[in-house]
Amino acid sequence: MSFYEDRILPHMIDRICSMGQILKLRSQVVPQASGVVLEVGMGSGINLPFYDADKVSLIYGLEPSAGMRRKAQRNLESSALPVEWLDLPGEAIPLEDNSVDTVLLTFTLCTIPDWQKALQQMQRVLRPDGRLLFLEHGRAPDASVCRWQQRITPVWKPFAGGCHLDRPIAELLEQGGFCIEALENLYIPRTPKIAGYVYKGIAIGG
Repeated sequence: MSFYEDRILPHMIDRICSMGQILKLRSQVVPQASGVVLEVGMGSGINLPFYDADKVSLIYGLEPSAGMRRKAQRNLESSALPVEWLDLPGEAIPLEDNSVDTVLLTFTLCTIPDWQKALQQMQRVLRPDGRLLFLEHGRAPDASVCRWQQRITPVWKPFAGGCHLDRPIAELLEQGGFCIEALENLYIPRTPKIAGYVYKGIAIGG
């Protein structure tokens, strides 16, 4: 891992992903989590204040970046929720089959190299009556915006932790074996459209 990835990128991602409009969206999604939760790409623990402590018994925080885990320390110290770190990539989830009640994805699926394998792993560990909650940015429906997303993504990825601006999130979830129960799409206000088209919803195992 380079100095940039370990020391600079975690601060940049934390700042961007903590903007007011994004926090508002997180506050609408995260409280729906319950039971044993697997948060994939937990990052700096931005979501911790939004969990409903009366509904959550344990959070597995999957985060392969040591820099992000260090950045999360302050949020962990101010939270009463039990968190157990899993420092492996999303393609290799070290949990038993049918062992979690909720999988939470917030601005994570855009960065996972082998997204299909990762989603299969999420489906494997999710209980039959469990839910996947997602808040992701991705491919916009407007042709002009989408063209710019595709043009910029190759240059954007190295500086943004592997983030793809143009992934069709709903399609990826379905290709990964999930059935979408609820879906809302919107542009985040006061955010460049190439990075601000959001997929927000709930999916269950197929």
